Amino acid sequence: MTTRPAERSTSLPRSAARVLLGAFMTLAGVGHLTFQRQEFQAQVPTWLPVDRDAVVLGSGVLEVAFGLAMLSGRRRRTVGLALAAFFVLIFPGNVSQYVSRQSAFGLDTDQKRLTRLFFQPVLVAWALWSTGALWSTGALRRQGAPGRSGMGGRRED
Repeated sequence: MTTRPAERSTSLPRSAARVLLGAFMTLAGVGHLTFQRQEFQAQVPTWLPVDRDAVVLGSGVLEVAFGLAMLSGRRRRTVGLALAAFFVLIFPGNVSQYVSRQSAFGLDTDQKRLTRLFFQPVLVAWALWSTGALWSTGALRRQGAPGRSGMGGRRED
């Protein structure tokens, strides 16, 4: 019996990072839906023409789904790309929190809110790296980068 590429194991650090991010996303999603709902509403941009609570509830459902998908380990690359895109899409909420000086989650100074903005690219990279969505350690060296003659990259989905 052969192992499909999607079922191949990944390195322990990469798997641990994926599971940790999955747990973080699941907890954040539950927070959106329950005990941190008002604080998350502070991050919804005022210019967004949608009910703040609806945005928080919708993003909470998505975060729980992303968290569980990360924990399952199935379709890692697809989930990693989708989660990275989600982090990019919610970035305006972080910018809005900074610009409007909204305090939430202990981000009660301009410096703390500004520092938080620089963490968003870390989350994007974390989602991509931990799932192998863009960087697969050693895979390009072993199999060649896509586009090189006769050498194709591997696919995990």
